[in-house]
Amino acid sequence: MERVETTILNNLLFNEEYTRKVLPFLRPEYFEEKCDTLVFEQISSFLTQYDKLPTKEVLNIELQKRVDLSQDEYSLVTRLVESLVPTESDRTWVLDTTESWCKERAIYLALMESIKIADGQDEKKSPDAIPSILSDALSVGFDQHVGHDYINDSKDRFEYYHKVENKTPFDLEYFNKITSGGLSDKTLNIALAGTGVGKSLFMCHVAASVLLQGKNVLYITLEMAEEKIAERIDANLLNVNIQDISEIPKSSFTKKIDKLAAKTSGKLIIKEYPTASAHCGHFKALLQELKLKKSFEPDIIFIDYLNICGSSRYRTAVNVNSYSYVKAIAEELRGLAVEATVPIVSATQTTRSGFASSDPNLTDTSESFGLPATADLMFALISTADKEKLNQIMVKQLKNRYNDPTMNKRFVVGIDRAKMRLYDCEQSAQNDIVDDTDIVEYNKSEESKAKFNDFKF
Repeated sequence: MERVETTILNNLLFNEEYTRKVLPFLRPEYFEEKCDTLVFEQISSFLTQYDKLPTKEVLNIELQKRVDLSQDEYSLVTRLVESLVPTESDRTWVLDTTESWCKERAIYLALMESIKIADGQDEKKSPDAIPSILSDALSVGFDQHVGHDYINDSKDRFEYYHKVENKTPFDLEYFNKITSGGLSDKTLNIALAGTGVGKSLFMCHVAASVLLQGKNVLYITLEMAEEKIAERIDANLLNVNIQDISEIPKSSFTKKIDKLAAKTSGKLIIKEYPTASAHCGHFKALLQELKLKKSFEPDIIFIDYLNICGSSRYRTAVNVNSYSYVKAIAEELRGLAVEATVPIVSATQTTRSGFASSDPNLTDTSESFGLPATADLMFALISTADKEKLNQIMVKQLKNRYNDPTMNKRFVVGIDRAKMRLYDCEQSAQNDIVDDTDIVEYNKSEESKAKFNDFKF
């Protein structure tokens, strides 16, 4: 009976087109028999070094050089090499069969690894890593795309430039300007601010504005109770001072909520987790549960806030530095954004020096510089005594993959803390913001012009 492994090795040795397509996806551990693994490793090693397929003679010579084989093992593997012959199998069938075999082996190995972790036999990985291991195994497949050909793929690139991207717009003019119309799906967006400046207020305001757009919003809180977050959003949407909400009669409150429900088709779900107890795995499970029980799929996710999440990669008690830990959390959340095809909005604290600064930078990010390295958009919320008197808060761009971060690097928005609301300021408020360090001068010398004039487009 012909084994799949033998079919794969036959084609690896005699079919160069097949080998170059499948070799990046094959792993030595996929092969159960040691002799299969040895032949695969020798073929792979030779192709990598000499950029062509070995012959049977070459394989036998290379195997003879190995000092890690017993006489019996050497006899078995040379016998296997001699049995390999060219085949005339259908090319598509061979590729599909190889891909299916890789998937089956990847899943099997992932299950075995998960059992070891569950039994406590792996000291480095916690049970929280199991979903990620299984997810990686399930995603195994042959992706033949190896890059964008600048010339040949120019038509596809032109279509991409004119493709209307799905965005979640703000109700704040300057935030839409710096993000080219709003937050894109599959992105991680971070607000940096000190304690009490307005991180949660910002997220509650944006959540409320997105709800009014008729979109579904998921707000995950690890800092405040669900009711406290809902109270802030009530103040924003019902146009009531937060301290007066408890004084509203039930009939008036119900009327306001009914009127609000008539304005939007969206839903807002607020879910609380204990501080530092929940990680990306819990959030994925929540998304599945909401889909099954409430037919709810969010268009945007808020996580309040990133630094007090857990990581699915590291055990809670493991001795790991804050840089690696917070960076892992950021990468996992961005991965969740990609998997769920939504933008994720979260926040982080400033350092002690950043808290007192009126001009914070990326280096003022607390605990880990790995966070700004992962984020797509990062901006600081800055509150000063002068701005508080004007009911304003300063926004400074720190990192921006949507747009040029030197454009509108600083701007102000109005803030109504009693109603947990942000609003656009008059243009005169923006005109007062001047920072010479933000001015970027472009060299327009005759020499520079001459270089570009040489190209006739």
